[in-house]
Amino acid sequence: MDIANILSLAFGEIISPTTAAYALAALGLAVHFGYSGLLNFGQAGFMAVGAYGFAIPTLQFNAPLPVAVLIALTSSVIFAIVLGIPTLRLRADYLAIVTIAAAEIIRYIVTTNGLTQVTGSANGLAGGFENGFVGLNPFPDGTYNVGPVSMNQDGFWIRVVGWTIVILACLTVWLLMRSPWGRVLKGIREDENAVRALGKNVYAYKMQALIIGGLLGTVAGMIFTLPRGAVQPANYSTELTFFLYTCLLLGGMATVLGPVIGAMIFWVVLSLTQGLLFGAIEIGAITFLTNVQAGQLRYILVGVALMLLMIFRPQGVFGNKKELAFA
Repeated sequence: MDIANILSLAFGEIISPTTAAYALAALGLAVHFGYSGLLNFGQAGFMAVGAYGFAIPTLQFNAPLPVAVLIALTSSVIFAIVLGIPTLRLRADYLAIVTIAAAEIIRYIVTTNGLTQVTGSANGLAGGFENGFVGLNPFPDGTYNVGPVSMNQDGFWIRVVGWTIVILACLTVWLLMRSPWGRVLKGIREDENAVRALGKNVYAYKMQALIIGGLLGTVAGMIFTLPRGAVQPANYSTELTFFLYTCLLLGGMATVLGPVIGAMIFWVVLSLTQGLLFGAIEIGAITFLTNVQAGQLRYILVGVALMLLMIFRPQGVFGNKKELAFA
């Protein structure tokens, strides 16, 4: 069992583009649920809108990078409005039902055989849509090292851009939540009737929060696709949203850094458990599991860890129990 290699892979997950995408999408859920009380179970749908909204214009219409990004963001706003108009005046559980259904509808639409020429159907889209982004890479060809992790110039560029966006998003959300607008959102989370009695348009604030959190998820969807060079509908199933909620709960819901640290913890734990289990199977220390079974067992272990966290620290690692606890 190569412990050094296992630890190196775990460190690589901390700075990976996938972790950055999860952190950004979980931050969007913090705006939705942690700060506004909106129970959105369709963040995977916003990520899919971002990924396909970015890839389709690039591949089908040769749109330049800024235009493709603008189309993806506009599609996200439209998606949020369509979701919010019929549900935001109702109880939170209706929003949960509609958002989880809407995310699945998006996934089934892009999987439809009749749209194969546009969306690639179940095979998705691959090759070419990331070229405009990679073409902006200012770093010369070569190998770049971050601690024990080595990567080429494109991998380094994707990480630099991804984590820069995460930092800017965290700063933006922090400033928003310290503003009067953010304090109204927190009031809506605690007692929306009291906020409505003060003359605030609760519906408008909820819609704004839904759009902002959705935009964060959309940008996350674009970052998620870049290192893969492919968009596949199977990546945006309902389990993705639950993984994002795991990141959010791990770090702390009503926090800015919580979703980011939660995403790092989530992927480090997955990497470590997989590496240790695979290593134990390889040296014969574990004989009752196959590699496939070990790959599934790591999710069970993360689930158990999450349950223990909810029992002993329901506010998450960085959460403030006096402000918000998931219990």
